Amino acid sequence: MEAKVSEILENVLSLLSLEGSFDVEEKEEGVFVSIETEDAGRLIGHNGETLTALQLLVNLIVMRQLASGEAGQDRAIEAKRVIVDVSNWRKDKEDDLAQRAKRWAEEVKESGKPMELESMPSWQRRVVHMVIQETKGVSSESVGEGLDRHLVITPGNTSEK
Repeated sequence: MEAKVSEILENVLSLLSLEGSFDVEEKEEGVFVSIETEDAGRLIGHNGETLTALQLLVNLIVMRQLASGEAGQDRAIEAKRVIVDVSNWRKDKEDDLAQRAKRWAEEVKESGKPMELESMPSWQRRVVHMVIQETKGVSSESVGEGLDRHLVITPGNTSEK
């Protein structure tokens, strides 16, 4: 799977005329790609929108090739989610969101009132959900549709900790 993802990335980055390097590491929970380039902003885009699109594109190509047998003769290749990061932007964003989620949880516990967050992409909502899930006394839920989908953190936690 690493070789297939590397080949796809080489082609995509070449088509975008971007110079840089990347590392691909397959783990149990997915295939992690770390791209380093001088032109990171172009690959990240506004609020990570281009990075999200790149990740979606790579995942779609991988799935299509696996489904059509283009991945080679080895049918035992397991489809895994590909997670793309550029110049550690995603990791830094996840760390920042996790810290903010902890503060938001404390605010909700102290005030006893629900907190509605701004809309955010699904991967960011997932980071916040995971932090809230591990925090006693609060819970979270995604509400809204499409670009308006956002999280609400509420006091009280129905799950056992």
